[in-house]
Amino acid sequence: MPDDARDNRQPTLQTILLTAVAMLAFAANSLLCRLALQHKGIDAASFGSVRLMAGALMLGLIVRFRAQPPATSARVDWLAAVMLFGYVAFFSFAYLSLSAGTGALILFGAVQLTMFGVGLRSGGERFGALAWFGFVLAAGGLVCLVSPGIAAPPLLGAVLMAIAGVAWGVYSLRGRGVADPLAATARNFTRAVPLALALSLVFAASARVDATGLVLAVASGALTSGLGYAVWYAALSRLSAMRAATVQLSVPLLAAFGGVLFLSEAITPRLAAASVAILGGIALVLSQKSRSARR
Repeated sequence: MPDDARDNRQPTLQTILLTAVAMLAFAANSLLCRLALQHKGIDAASFGSVRLMAGALMLGLIVRFRAQPPATSARVDWLAAVMLFGYVAFFSFAYLSLSAGTGALILFGAVQLTMFGVGLRSGGERFGALAWFGFVLAAGGLVCLVSPGIAAPPLLGAVLMAIAGVAWGVYSLRGRGVADPLAATARNFTRAVPLALALSLVFAASARVDATGLVLAVASGALTSGLGYAVWYAALSRLSAMRAATVQLSVPLLAAFGGVLFLSEAITPRLAAASVAILGGIALVLSQKSRSARR
């Protein structure tokens, strides 16, 4: 069904519930990682390895036992697997120092700016004045968030999370047009596991895993990543591109409020202002892209 036709239909209750569960799962990834590393229950490299292994196992089981058979002509995309590994690795190390809300906001901003930037560079997208204003506003909000100052997040953590966001943005672009995105995600998780294990070997001297850290990493991989992606792809088939992109604006906000509730983190004025700039700027770009697509 074309996106403009889907835009004229109201999402069903089932679609709304699936979307809400997926957004909560994606926000929970930040909370689980931060919680595990904050209490030093597991090191960052091991967290990434366990997350990818648990995610690969869960996604493999879902693809194996679902009603729809996987696509037979799937291509091997090692670049996508490397980008997935890069996202998970840099994400894990970034949360050694970032709060859940700040990390999710930097990640989401970097993902969207990467995808917008690639679209502009390739010539496939045209921005009007309002969209350009939104793009600059979002980029400026991201820069202001990480600029030096008393309330600034640790620079190393911010840079690592921005790299994770770029990697996830490239990974998302690689997945456009894939016939069976869930099966492709399962394969990419599996291919990323050896890379993560190699990284764990590099950091073997500082490795540590206790029962709590292991449970949190498995939950991040199997539940909030594996099941989360399965639920999201089920919802995605019933959403327009505009709605799908817009609902993801909720993820950094959910992560921030989750950090307040479960990790005793504070929402600083800088984080609040940056959230308005980044998410508002992205919303402006998305709204203009949607209008251009309908013309």
